[in-house]
Amino acid sequence: MSKKPTLIKKLHRYCWTAITVGAMFLFFTQPVLAAPASNTIWTQFTNVMKDIYTQLLGISTIVAVVAAAIALIVRMVSRNQRAVDEATSWLKRIIVTWIILNTLGFIIAYIQPWIQGGQYTP
Repeated sequence: MSKKPTLIKKLHRYCWTAITVGAMFLFFTQPVLAAPASNTIWTQFTNVMKDIYTQLLGISTIVAVVAAAIALIVRMVSRNQRAVDEATSWLKRIIVTWIILNTLGFIIAYIQPWIQGGQYTP
């Protein structure tokens, strides 16, 4: 007795494969088609960038506080004038960088209504 599948068994297998692929296609496209029409790629991009910026601000604040604390400790404890000058320089850099990162959000929030829709309207 040969174990070769017959034509009917092959067709049966192909039909079930087609049904499975069709069902998977429907399941995977349902979330895409269920999204509201106002939800474009640009609104998604804006939401992702806002989330990344918020996370960046949180992390940068923690890093800035730790680095500033280390610079202040080095500045207060060190007897070497060069180390004190370097710590002061680093402290200035940390403060300026932290201020720039925090004001970027305000600048974008202020400029965004002007360039809404791709057209500059002062």
